[in-house]
Amino acid sequence: MTRGRAPAGLLGGGAALLLACLWMPALLPVTSRFLLLPRALLSMASGSSPSQPSPASGSSYVPGSVSAAFVTCPNEKVAKEIARAVVEKRLAACVNLIPQITSIYEWKGKIEEDSEVLMMIKTQSSLVPALTDFVRSVHPYEVAEVIALPVEQGNSPYLHWVRQVTESVSDSNTVLP
Repeated sequence: MTRGRAPAGLLGGGAALLLACLWMPALLPVTSRFLLLPRALLSMASGSSPSQPSPASGSSYVPGSVSAAFVTCPNEKVAKEIARAVVEKRLAACVNLIPQITSIYEWKGKIEEDSEVLMMIKTQSSLVPALTDFVRSVHPYEVAEVIALPVEQGNSPYLHWVRQVTESVSDSNTVLP
């Protein structure tokens, strides 16, 4: 079934909340910051400063070279099909499916409300255009939401893994369908 979709820049309620929590830690409740306390205490007990990167985190990561892309889908079946395809094509290293979000948006002069599944896709920033083209080619919405945010910091081994898994696609000159 093909139906309309909000312009790519608009996020539904659940997606907006998720992005706010992921990208703007200042919006998290103060109580959630206590979750970081055991780590800080452990660092103090071991004599290392929490501000110093651990040897495992390394410093070889180039900020912004990995992105988290977000795509909404009408249901879990569609989301799983797209997720599996982007991982198989090495356009992404990993896709998380976040079920049961509610999106409220304006489409063709009407306020709409839909239950959707949010895909959180980790990929190289250089692959976002190819990822977007692929999603648009298989997505059932008239206007598919595909937005990407660069990852400035994170667990260096994980970010290295994302780049490694998607390396062969970024190095090839072939255009994916």
